[in-house]
Amino acid sequence: MKINQFVPSFSTPTHGIASRNPAADFKPKDILGETREENFSRVDAKELPTLLAKMVNYDGDAITRLAMRLMAYTFVRTSELIESEWPEFDLDKARWDIPAERMKMDTPHIVPLSRQSVDVLRALQLLTGNGRLVFAGAHDKNKPMSNNTILFALYRLGYKGRMTGHGFRGLASTILHENDFADEHIELQLAHQKRNKVAAAYNHARYLSQRASMMQWWADYLDAQLAKGEESLGSASWKTAGTKPRGSVKPQIATHVRALKPTA
Repeated sequence: MKINQFVPSFSTPTHGIASRNPAADFKPKDILGETREENFSRVDAKELPTLLAKMVNYDGDAITRLAMRLMAYTFVRTSELIESEWPEFDLDKARWDIPAERMKMDTPHIVPLSRQSVDVLRALQLLTGNGRLVFAGAHDKNKPMSNNTILFALYRLGYKGRMTGHGFRGLASTILHENDFADEHIELQLAHQKRNKVAAAYNHARYLSQRASMMQWWADYLDAQLAKGEESLGSASWKTAGTKPRGSVKPQIATHVRALKPTA
């Protein structure tokens, strides 16, 4: 009997050198765990009325209350919101220009501001307008509020494990698609588009007028849901919300008294 007939097929009897790669029998998934997309909890659209009504009547810090509202209206990422600086905003032109260095994709991003968003920002000016940061921290005005501030506020409202600030992005995407807004307009506003460096300077402003109309529709939609929620909860009137439904007279700063009222 020849000895070399017992030698494994992947080796030569003389040198022990593999004639084939044994690793070929393994697949990456056998070694590496599956990549899972992070799940940002969000409520169903049918729960929006109650959520929005609770948000505008949040009894915590006024800046946090306004941060939640602006998050809902603009559906930007949490870091993009809380790290925002006043020079990025042109309230007269209803436009927010987020610089490339603050964006996940390293390209500039434009957020057309609805009338409601402008009203919230004018209210915020009374609180933080003398500083650089829109959402300055409670203890250090040179640093933004914690990225958990909005999340913990939602916890206090009873939405732990059910809603996050990031959840408004998913809600906006779903509802806007269901109402026949163009996918490209939605994706651009969510800053999901894959843009190369050459095209970035042009693409970030693409479909701007259509996106502005879409953002106003979204804000009006949220206000309509808020009205339903306040009616359902028997909560405060529109003056407590700081904005009024579509077609109403633009509110003056005085209508933000409830939103700006100091709270514990």
